[in-house]
Amino acid sequence: MYALLRQLLFLLPPEEAHAFSMRMLERITHLSVAERFFLNRTHLQGKPYEVFGLKFPNKIGMAAGFDKNAHYLKQLALLGFGHAEVGTVTPMPQPGNEKPRLFRLTSDKALINRMGFNNNGVKAIRGRLEMWRRNTAHTPFENFIVGGNIGKNKNTPNEDAGRDYKICFTELAETVDYFTVNISSPNTPGLRQLQTKEGIESIFYPLQEQNAALKNPRPLLLKIAPDLSEEDLFAVVEAALSLRLSGIVISNTTLSREGLRSSAKYTSEAGGLSGKPLFDLSTSTLKKVVRYAGTDIGVIGSGGIMTPEDAVKKTEAGASLIQLYTGFIYAGPSLVKGIHTALEEMG
Repeated sequence: MYALLRQLLFLLPPEEAHAFSMRMLERITHLSVAERFFLNRTHLQGKPYEVFGLKFPNKIGMAAGFDKNAHYLKQLALLGFGHAEVGTVTPMPQPGNEKPRLFRLTSDKALINRMGFNNNGVKAIRGRLEMWRRNTAHTPFENFIVGGNIGKNKNTPNEDAGRDYKICFTELAETVDYFTVNISSPNTPGLRQLQTKEGIESIFYPLQEQNAALKNPRPLLLKIAPDLSEEDLFAVVEAALSLRLSGIVISNTTLSREGLRSSAKYTSEAGGLSGKPLFDLSTSTLKKVVRYAGTDIGVIGSGGIMTPEDAVKKTEAGASLIQLYTGFIYAGPSLVKGIHTALEEMG
């Protein structure tokens, strides 16, 4: 059924297809009979799993970028996800890069995006999350885990980036369950230059100071790129370990275009590549981090999960949790169900 729907959605530009499909799902699930149907079907699938000091309803999450402004948390829970990262959130609203900025590479089961942290800004998103918390208290959704993926505004110079992350942390601290610091998007000029020991420390030291003052400190995670050299990767992991971060999300999109089969019309577009071609690179990066850090830091495996077998491979490589995005676009809700079954069979 989704295969037919996907054919229709793929007739639309990618951003329009995403907005249209989520609006339709939102309207459908506002009907109580539809909500009961989804709840009975998923029963918030999977087994609870504790990591980062949090109890996740299951191991499957939606990666940042899908629900930038915290509009669709209920819908993601009804589809069987156990957590989602909202954002990337920046202090001030920003429109992102000029359109078109999202491209389908159907022959490769991939996407290229250069969205540029388009979002409503941290105050608007905080308000939406406060409403989410109020409305889901004492409901089947209250245990759904929400991560705040935070970044800097495009016009903020790197030397002032720590200020932007601190603003986002302060605004969202009481509304999210954990934070992921995004310094690995290729679509904000200069952002990846912060993936150094000094850059990471300049951002996390102020956050840790604020975090320690909270009644319930939030787990702090770092999201990294898959394109780091081995030397730079180990330096980043060493910084994360020395800072005693709760986890690393591996990985963001890649700038590589190696082995693509799609038309050069699309493969030559600037931006980060996600989907099937990212799987081997991101999984290799994950294995290196796990080999280096052992069990001293938790890992979320993201990047190129297109099948239940891919999810199993990420888990076997050392991922505590996994996150989807592009695979969900191509395979639809059946992918979530299939992954739950595959992970349960793993034991």
